[in-house]
Amino acid sequence: MATMSTQTPAPVTLAVANQKGGVAKTTSVASIGAALAELGHRVLLVDLDPQACLTFSLGIDPEDLETSVHHVLTQGVDPTEVIIETEDGVDLLPATIELARAEADLLTRTGREHVIKGALEQLADDLADTEEGAYDWVLLDCPPSLGVLTVAALTAADGVLVPLQCETLSHRGVGQLLDTVHDVRRFTNRGLEVWGVLPTLYDGRTNHARTVLETISETYDLEVVEPPIPKTIKFAEAPAAGRSILATSRTNKGAQAYREVAGNLVERASRPRKKAKKPARAKK
Repeated sequence: MATMSTQTPAPVTLAVANQKGGVAKTTSVASIGAALAELGHRVLLVDLDPQACLTFSLGIDPEDLETSVHHVLTQGVDPTEVIIETEDGVDLLPATIELARAEADLLTRTGREHVIKGALEQLADDLADTEEGAYDWVLLDCPPSLGVLTVAALTAADGVLVPLQCETLSHRGVGQLLDTVHDVRRFTNRGLEVWGVLPTLYDGRTNHARTVLETISETYDLEVVEPPIPKTIKFAEAPAAGRSILATSRTNKGAQAYREVAGNLVERASRPRKKAKKPARAKK
């Protein structure tokens, strides 16, 4: 008689990447993570930026930490020894400035593209038999570059989400990111999918913002993850409180937009996986 498999489902691992700074990437990771937690999902956020903005924005001073994701990736420290619970209902694998050395430390290492994937697989194995169980979602906050850590994050991910400020200049470089995604698909992660662009810092009162939003999909042949995230001062105020905007301004239009985005990402995760294809580059 056949027995039913009790294998724990693998988490959905989503890399949030854009090598351009100032596009609300870290805000998106923190807010989407908190929104997924509100929906009942068990969420891990991974801070891969040496500036440690995600860590700080969730109420943790990087200077007070003795271990961080740097030690996990370069010294083989068990992730369970480093993960911190936060007040937003998500767990965090924090960063410190030491992570700036990781690029150099990993450059000469064989299989460096797989260090994040290996750490997450180890973590899933460690948690499989615990009361809490494995995570449902892992969100990777990539550094603002296309270096070793971003490539390793893309290698570990099921999908990549690209926050994109609704201004013309922020389009520059997206083609480079898509080229990197293409290379990762060829060499280290054939199953990587581009989930789309997330319009951020959107001011619907301006014709320019509306025009940029309308042309994003056509320019990059990518899905636009709705709704666009509106520009609001509440996003700047939240990190000072060490919480996401979902905690500091629960009814704010920005918080509500991220809740809708999280719901749409859950729906996106349930779709059948497509056969990998070459990601589109920006049209000339």
